[in-house]
Amino acid sequence: MSGAALGLEIVFVFFLALFLLHRYGDFKKQHRLVIVGTLLAWYLCFLIVFILPLDVSTTIYNRCKHAAANSSPTESSNITGLYAAATPVPSQHPCFKPWSYIPDGIMPIFWRVVYWTSQFLTWILLPFMQSYARSGGFSITGKIKTALIENAIYYGTYLLIFGAFLIYVAVNPHLHLEWNQLQTIGIAAANTWGLFLLVLLLGYGLVEIPRSYWNGAKRGYLLMKTYFKAAKLMTEKADAEETLEDVMEEVRKVNESIKYNHPLRKCVDTILKKCPIEYQEKMGRNMDDYEDFDEKHNTYPSEKSLVKLHKQVIYSVQRHRRTQVQWQILLEQAFYLEDVAKNETSATCQFVHTFQSPEPENRFIQYFYNPTVEWYWECLLRPWFYRVLAVVLSIFSVIVVWSECTFFSTTPVLSLFAVFIQLAEKTYNYIYIEIACFLSIFFLSICVYSTVFRIRVFNYYYLASHHQTDAYSLLFSGMLFCRLTPPLCLNFLGLTHMDSSISHQNTQPTAYTSIMGSMKVLSFIADGFYIYYPMLVVILCIATYFSLGTRCLNLLGFQQFMGDNDMTSDLVDEGKELIRREKRKRQRQEEGESRRREWKERYGHSREDSTRNRNVHIDPKESNFSDISTNRSASKYTRANNRTERDRIELLQDAEPLDFNAETFTDDPLESESGRFYRGGEIIQSY
Repeated sequence: MSGAALGLEIVFVFFLALFLLHRYGDFKKQHRLVIVGTLLAWYLCFLIVFILPLDVSTTIYNRCKHAAANSSPTESSNITGLYAAATPVPSQHPCFKPWSYIPDGIMPIFWRVVYWTSQFLTWILLPFMQSYARSGGFSITGKIKTALIENAIYYGTYLLIFGAFLIYVAVNPHLHLEWNQLQTIGIAAANTWGLFLLVLLLGYGLVEIPRSYWNGAKRGYLLMKTYFKAAKLMTEKADAEETLEDVMEEVRKVNESIKYNHPLRKCVDTILKKCPIEYQEKMGRNMDDYEDFDEKHNTYPSEKSLVKLHKQVIYSVQRHRRTQVQWQILLEQAFYLEDVAKNETSATCQFVHTFQSPEPENRFIQYFYNPTVEWYWECLLRPWFYRVLAVVLSIFSVIVVWSECTFFSTTPVLSLFAVFIQLAEKTYNYIYIEIACFLSIFFLSICVYSTVFRIRVFNYYYLASHHQTDAYSLLFSGMLFCRLTPPLCLNFLGLTHMDSSISHQNTQPTAYTSIMGSMKVLSFIADGFYIYYPMLVVILCIATYFSLGTRCLNLLGFQQFMGDNDMTSDLVDEGKELIRREKRKRQRQEEGESRRREWKERYGHSREDSTRNRNVHIDPKESNFSDISTNRSASKYTRANNRTERDRIELLQDAEPLDFNAETFTDDPLESESGRFYRGGEIIQSY
């Protein structure tokens, strides 16, 4: 099993990162470099989280082996006897290899490759790709130039922090600059920046995640919040549509002014390809390419203005598409929550949906998750499951906050994470060590990463599910992950006292901390900032518990969901009316479709037979009537047949409201369907 656990986790984490990226990104429409860069960043960060418990168990085994090798035979026999009395072992030596043991020399190389690759992504490649993807340039050279200019300030900030640390080491007479020390200075600068963001996100996630599950058990709370989101999303949706119309109007003017033989026509064609199909068709019909651009002395837009317009088109189209998809998803969520509220008082214990799912469900799911099981889960079991889960997560949050405030104390050991790991280390229970480490770092990662997925910086950074995240946000999330994961892992190792710079013990460090170098080069960072700054998580948790950030945003004019606010009540009522309107609209559509389907089943065959009889060829020799009598009788028969058929169909017609935005409409739906017009008692067939 040596190295097998490492290989399995490498493969598993890759598919996990690929699944999450497929949920948020769009593999078909987004650039391949964006997909590859984001996937690599997410994969490396998740890999660090999953592999670190194996590094801890391997380090504990190496410490035991080193201690046993340096001890005398008498001490070794005493250790063996004590250990055998406590726990049975497969061999006489107390330091047996764990099942996930990784051979010496592999982990340092592995961590060095993973760490420096992630740092190269977050500080150099991903910021450049972010500006490159958002640029409106029409050539590769133009996009590269724009990306370099936009990242000049970003790179300058990082170099300023690195330079400050470098000057400190150079001025200190007790330190001499070497290559390893330069690496340590760079790592310390990156981790300081990451730890600053880590504490902010961790303080929010430690409170908000348990509270979200506790509120998830309240059906009324969820329904009110959904109504609130509907009102806000409708405003954003209307704004996105208006912005798209304005941008498309600018594109139309540019398209009409720049003709086929203008040097900038290729740029206009590139912009047109990014527009929605319906706008492309409208603009294509109004083009007059036979006119030369120099026949009229008009002012033409410059290439710089076209670059700006191209950037606006990309942004407005992406935003419009995202709001449309999110609106449909929010409608389904609101309809389902309303169904749950109605079914809670059901006496039949059968879950009844107002609208059937448009996609056919799997037979396996239908068999096991039938209406009865669905009713018991949604109406009875799910609220209690969420409450129990919220209590468990709250206990984990309290443990994290306590450990963050006491992990620097080594005598006595106050950090609960360190207590759990040291108890398992005494019995060399590697399975327990790895499970405890994995659960601890996994909970910390969930608190931090979920905040990254939840936060929204206006419309510039927003991770939207169902393939609606733009390239800029995907790359920005990859940067945040790579920036937050190394200080998160160092913080976890400090909580468990596996970091020698925190515990101040002369023990063998983990392979992960060995590549970070000795933080003694920057003592004010190792003994000051890394120790006392994480204590601010207490203040952030208190602020999050009392929703101080939400209240501040609400005072600044950014509407946030607050149950005791008049603005929230108004938006909830507005969202409730919007959902009710969409529900009536969908009910009318389904009723109309059911009536049309019923009509086709009842009268479809008879209508086909009558049409077939009218098209039968009549031999002229067998016809002994005059043309006048034939026309009269045919007209009379047709009118009688048509009147009877119309009377039958009108009973099944759905009373749909008139669409005044339509290009053409008729008073009689049968005339538009059959293609006939009545004038003066005659039937005129239109082709």
